[in-house]
Amino acid sequence: MAKLAGVWTQRRSRHTLPKGTRTFRLTPDKVTAAQRTFDTKTATETIETALDMIVFRQRLVAGTTAMLGADILPPDQDSL
Repeated sequence: MAKLAGVWTQRRSRHTLPKGTRTFRLTPDKVTAAQRTFDTKTATETIETALDMIVFRQRLVAGTTAMLGADILPPDQDSL
């Protein structure tokens, strides 16, 4: 289980796509801080979680931008 925003969630399997080997120069303190934040065991898992969150954020921003023209009413005004 992963702790995300104070809520425990099930981890998805990330083993569905082939993985390639890459080398990055990362600040160890940042990786360690991210590992604590994401409650991950390895640097690879930490980086994959961070990348997943970046992709999710982009999709959230795109969805929100697409809704800018939509009329959103509070639940108590839906029947009007």
